[in-house]
Amino acid sequence: MKAKCLMIQGTASSVGKSLISAGLCRVFKQDGYSAAPFKSQNMALNSFITREGKEMGRAQVVQAEAAGLEPRVEMNPILLKPTTDKKSQVIINGEVYKNMSAVEYHNFKPQLAEIVKETYNKLAEKHDIVVIEGAGSPAEINLRENDIVNMGMAEIADAPVILVGDIDKGGVFASLAGTLLLLTEEERARVKGVIINKFRGDVEILKPGLQMLEDIIKVPVLGVVPYTRLSIEDEDSLAERFSNSGQDDEVEIDIVVIKLPHISNFTDFIPLENMPGVRVRYVERRLDLGRPDMIILPGTKNTIEDLMFVRNSGLEEDIIRLNRKGVVVFGICGGYQMLGVEIEDPHQAESNLLKVNGMGLLNIKTVFQAKKVTTQVEAFVSDNSGLIEGLEGKRLKGYEIHMGSTEYMKGCVPYLKIDKVLDSYALKVDGVRNENASVLGTYIHGIFDNMEFTSGLINNLRKKKGLEEVTGEKLSFKEFKEIQYNKLADILRDNLDMEKIYKIMNGEA
Repeated sequence: MKAKCLMIQGTASSVGKSLISAGLCRVFKQDGYSAAPFKSQNMALNSFITREGKEMGRAQVVQAEAAGLEPRVEMNPILLKPTTDKKSQVIINGEVYKNMSAVEYHNFKPQLAEIVKETYNKLAEKHDIVVIEGAGSPAEINLRENDIVNMGMAEIADAPVILVGDIDKGGVFASLAGTLLLLTEEERARVKGVIINKFRGDVEILKPGLQMLEDIIKVPVLGVVPYTRLSIEDEDSLAERFSNSGQDDEVEIDIVVIKLPHISNFTDFIPLENMPGVRVRYVERRLDLGRPDMIILPGTKNTIEDLMFVRNSGLEEDIIRLNRKGVVVFGICGGYQMLGVEIEDPHQAESNLLKVNGMGLLNIKTVFQAKKVTTQVEAFVSDNSGLIEGLEGKRLKGYEIHMGSTEYMKGCVPYLKIDKVLDSYALKVDGVRNENASVLGTYIHGIFDNMEFTSGLINNLRKKKGLEEVTGEKLSFKEFKEIQYNKLADILRDNLDMEKIYKIMNGEA
């Protein structure tokens, strides 16, 4: 029997579609249903590798976790990863297809519609409910032709639609009414209710406006969701995360993540953001760098171009200077590659440059390959010095997404060894450090999700500053996330008309 479905669309990007969808997945799970998320097309630089080695958007990973499911690429069959301002890498069913311009992709979409339909139907056959997320706004009238992610997707799935607006941005009544105005009559008929999201203040003051809105749009308001801070991975909170620098009087350990122009998988740092006494700052100007305890060079979709940004902005010079004064530098994926002495791009996968010098903080060389590495891995700490003192033997889980193959040379000490790749035994070095353990790099995304490792790392930074260790029972990051998903479900139950939402899903409203 094919699943019932519900589609969450928004008046714009960043209105909270992803979190509303995740919260509904958790509500349905709590109510005893097998609910699965689905987003036909996701554009994001944050991605995840499934157990099968397939690449998908992290928003659907969050929603799958909220639904109590293992993430599968069927939940996000098309992923677009911007490589430049004009081109994106197109990933279909978890595998790289090719790079395309916006015009090329628009013309290619009719061929993707059948893939989307087939993938959705397979998913719907396995579950009771599918929660479908749209992208951007359905009222982009220039993109209506060949649409496969908003009303086009609603038609494929024959899904009722709930429209979400963000009151925190201002103009929510106009954005909801205007969106409906720009839809065709058939599209408007699919919209069965609206949600006002991110409300601050007393909802009683808002109620007269809700009644007036219903009179205008002839669609019920299903609830007003309060502005809430939850530690749930959310791409919509990107700007807020990057501008948040924490409270100075609570900061004991200051960590700077370099905000690269093509930063990817910034979700790697959410566990650090939730550590007691730790502040994570995202910095793109040397003026804001200060004297942190650790500098992280994150993953990137364009290592060479972002290395040039770090160099030309003066950040490279400051990072090297601070490292010489004892500040720890940690590189992940593309950031790891930047730390080396040289990057070669013989296939010109990222730029027109065949070779560039790296920052020279690690004696490693990287050569970009034609094929991307996408795999889940398990590893163990194989060293016991500096930032990783006391962590030898600790096990880690994560995943790799990279084009490069990296060779380490004299002066590099392996500190991380992979012993499992996609459930198969394979022993190899993944992470190396310099001789005094002040510079470390790894390809493993999700490394900080491993709380024993991360707590030990932070305590070593604390010890270096003469601070006491933070002790006590530590929740795994998975347990921590479960608490957050349940809180999100409680918020939706308290503020949405779930009875009416079930009726909408069942075709009764």
